[in-house]
Amino acid sequence: MQDRYGNEVSTGSRAALDAYVEGVDLFLAAQAGAGAAFERAIAEDPYFALAHAALARHHQMYARPMEAVKAMISARELGAGYTAREQSHISIIGSLIDGNSARAYTGILTHIADYPRDPLILQPCAGVFSLIAFSGRVGRDAETFAFFDHLRPQLEYDWWFDCVYAFSLIELGRLGDAETIIERSYAANPANANAAHYKGHFHYEAGEHAEGWEFVKAWLEGYDREGLMHCHISWHDALWALELGQPEAAWKVAREKVRPGGAWGPPINVLTDVASFLLRAEFAGESREKALWREISDYATIHFRTPGVSFADAHAALAHAMAGNDEALAALRETSAGTASDMVNALADVFRAFAGSDWQAVVDRLVPVMASHERLGGSRAQRDLLEFTLLNALLKLGKKDEATRLFAMRRPVLAKDGLPASVFAGPVAA
Repeated sequence: MQDRYGNEVSTGSRAALDAYVEGVDLFLAAQAGAGAAFERAIAEDPYFALAHAALARHHQMYARPMEAVKAMISARELGAGYTAREQSHISIIGSLIDGNSARAYTGILTHIADYPRDPLILQPCAGVFSLIAFSGRVGRDAETFAFFDHLRPQLEYDWWFDCVYAFSLIELGRLGDAETIIERSYAANPANANAAHYKGHFHYEAGEHAEGWEFVKAWLEGYDREGLMHCHISWHDALWALELGQPEAAWKVAREKVRPGGAWGPPINVLTDVASFLLRAEFAGESREKALWREISDYATIHFRTPGVSFADAHAALAHAMAGNDEALAALRETSAGTASDMVNALADVFRAFAGSDWQAVVDRLVPVMASHERLGGSRAQRDLLEFTLLNALLKLGKKDEATRLFAMRRPVLAKDGLPASVFAGPVAA
């Protein structure tokens, strides 16, 4: 029997295969229910190794490491006699569960030469929290595009492939090339949270703030709060509310759908989205919420106790600095690790200076890292936090002309209407 992508699948149960295919589609669409579908597949065929591996990957994405390891043990034990593709597939997911990113990426590059239509193996390379995005390499946006562009002849017009391929174009600023593809993907499966997310990014990069806000607000109404992307798409909702002069709406979304305890989300999303929102709210002229800064600083010390994911560590440094948690900030620096730990340490100094209103130090320490901040991971929209921090410091120093020129040079599409309201709204030097 074959899956939806034409791959041979070793199970004698049609019901097990149907549940597995359903689970894969739900997983790729970041919809709730994938885990339950994989469990149904296993119930129909307890020896279905691919279903165990998929369940392990699902648990990993939902930050359930013990469950992921348990499911992976079953997948490895059962998969030894399977086909070459399935054994390779299981081995790669096993490397992901083991935390061996380098081995997983090497395995994926070998695997796709023979099996390009294997989306669960392609998915770890998609988006801005991927093996490529978190590699710490300069040019990783171009690398992500090249990875998926190579696969385009085999997968074009598939709803999942189209959305991740379009996003790789969006991150390169190729909006004209991306628009048709992301709209096609969304039309093919409007329930795909990744397509909705990337469509939101398209609106953001095109400077279509009102259109983007209306779209994500409407789309979120039908999205299960247990869905993987609910927290993060809500962050987009809150940021657009800030940008469009609706701070009360922004705070409501942030408190109810983004902050710890207010909504479910993978810890990396909760940490990065809350810290980012709080700083952007200050840019927009909102007062500093010391209790919330302390809350997210404490959250970082619990969920990211050991540094290693540079994108998360940079936001943890921000949270610690703004909360005045000098002990946690010092500990993060002393134990720094990860593919862009040098940049994390530099940003720790930037955010400490920002927290202390030392605007010239913010500028002096931030400028050297601006040319290569893609090494941190995250999207262009997320890394605008650094751009806006620099702009805000320049404005506080009374250098509006310099800030305007810099923004126009670095983000010409977003700068077409001048400096963003969420940066310019706060008090500046006369």
